[in-house]
Amino acid sequence: MSRLRIPGFSESNVFDALTDMATRMEAIEGRKAILLMGTGLDTFSKITFDKTRKMLQESGVPIYTISLLQIARIMAEPYMAPGANLDFLQADNEMKTFAKETGGMAFFPRFVGEYPSVFRQIEEAMRSQYALAYHPTNTARDGKFRRIKVELVNPDTNEPLRVTNEKGKPIKYQVVAKAGYKAPREVD
Repeated sequence: MSRLRIPGFSESNVFDALTDMATRMEAIEGRKAILLMGTGLDTFSKITFDKTRKMLQESGVPIYTISLLQIARIMAEPYMAPGANLDFLQADNEMKTFAKETGGMAFFPRFVGEYPSVFRQIEEAMRSQYALAYHPTNTARDGKFRRIKVELVNPDTNEPLRVTNEKGKPIKYQVVAKAGYKAPREVD
C-alpha cells in the first residue's frame, strides 16, 4: 500500500470501471463485493454518475471504497486556488454514495497505518452479512427502483432497539444495507 502512487495528471474512468466490473460479476455465484481504491476523481468516463448509480443499485454488489491521498490533499488545501477543492469533495461524495446505496462502506484514511484497520472492518462486514427477505406491499411489475429502509426495532415496544454492553452502557451501532431494489418488469 505504501508504494501505491497516483500520477500528478491522469485520466480516470471510475464510473466506466465500476459499471463494467458490476456487470461482469452478475454471473458469479455467492458472496461478492467490489473494492474501489482511489481518489474517486472521474475525468474520462463515457457513462454519467447518475447512470452509474442506478446500475450499481440494481447490481446487488456492495461497493467498499477507500479514498487515497487524504493527508496529501489536506496538506495541500491551504495552497489550492479557491474552488479547486470542489472536485475532491465531489469525488468523496460520489464514493460515499456508491458505498451507502449498495450496502458497502466508505473509508477515508489519512495515514498508511490506518489501512490494516480499514481492511479488518471490510473483512468483518463481509463475514457478518445476512440476507433478509420480505414481501413488498407494492407488487406492480413496472421495473422501477423501490427504496427500502432496514432498522433494528424492539418487538415489545416497536421503538429503535437499544443495544448495551455487559455494564449496561449503550452501544452505538449502524445498519449497513442497500438503498433499495429494482422491481421486476412484466415481460410481454
